[in-house]
Amino acid sequence: MEKYGQYRDKSTGIAPFFSVAPPASSPLLLPWHILLFTIRIPFLIVAWLVWLLAVQWMPAGSMFRKATQWCLLGIPGVWWIDLQVDGVRRGSLASGPKGRLPGTGTIIASSFTSPLDVLYLAAIFDPIFTLSEPKSRKVRPISLESALASCFAVPNPLELNSKVEPTELAKLTKRNPNRVIVVFPESTTGNGRGILRFSPSLLSALPNTKIYPVSLRYSPPDVVTPMPGWIEALKFIWRLNSRQTHCIRVRIGGPMSLAAPSVSTLEASPAVKSTGRSNNTVGKSYDSNFFDDFEASPSPKNNCDDGTDDEVEMNDSERRALDSVADSLARLGRVKRVGLGVQEKAEFVHAWSKRRA
Repeated sequence: MEKYGQYRDKSTGIAPFFSVAPPASSPLLLPWHILLFTIRIPFLIVAWLVWLLAVQWMPAGSMFRKATQWCLLGIPGVWWIDLQVDGVRRGSLASGPKGRLPGTGTIIASSFTSPLDVLYLAAIFDPIFTLSEPKSRKVRPISLESALASCFAVPNPLELNSKVEPTELAKLTKRNPNRVIVVFPESTTGNGRGILRFSPSLLSALPNTKIYPVSLRYSPPDVVTPMPGWIEALKFIWRLNSRQTHCIRVRIGGPMSLAAPSVSTLEASPAVKSTGRSNNTVGKSYDSNFFDDFEASPSPKNNCDDGTDDEVEMNDSERRALDSVADSLARLGRVKRVGLGVQEKAEFVHAWSKRRA
């Protein structure tokens, strides 16, 4: 692997493009995994056909859309959700101040590691998904299916949606005031071990629009899809459907805005300010979760400043705003920021493909 050392972040040593190896499993369990896979696949195919032929045309937020989206998550065994929200005490989300969760007219800046990111956000928020252009402030609104396909596309998933006209987030929000907008500012998938270099697409939002950083991580962690191609898609389908359950760890940060990026528009609790973590949980929770042994320490900001889209000019205020969202996303995911992005991933995939040829 030393020959791929140039695709590690220089300051942290993190390699964000390598696939994650599956956990060790006894060969005696293989028949059980095959049985689970063969039982689930027919139900999953039926659920997708129902979605594609009928449900996707229903109004956003309707009961049938929500039910079908949850079926697409539940059939493969994604049942356990460990949810924490910054500034919310355990079990007090409903009684606390409004605005702790993304709502209509807001933007979600989400981590991007797996198709499960797309399915979970669709089931919870039924949002408008967008793809960020790596060297542009514009985004392209896409369907749920295109968002899933973009998880396996490189160098640029926008090539899958070349017929969709790019637009600014400010215009997209104005045209859809009753929807949540999801932005994947990393522009491409990583393996969850670091936050990739951000696209400047978030800078096209209105200054007062609330931006919620949302981090999603998984256990087992091998359902991430940093590598492209149909072979990786088949591996993902096998890993997703051959296990009994999967756990999603969801962390939602306090709302930010471009007008005041360094502080949340809602004050966080003292625990959040002092430790950089929230100990408040809503929904399904655990005394300890699978991810508590990960270390959280954002890497220096210059990791992301080097090579941040030379074709896009940003003033100091805009750069600070983008850094604030990236830092929050890294804190929530308990990972570090890296100075690698779409261009480096394309070069890595090319080098990896030549090795296997």
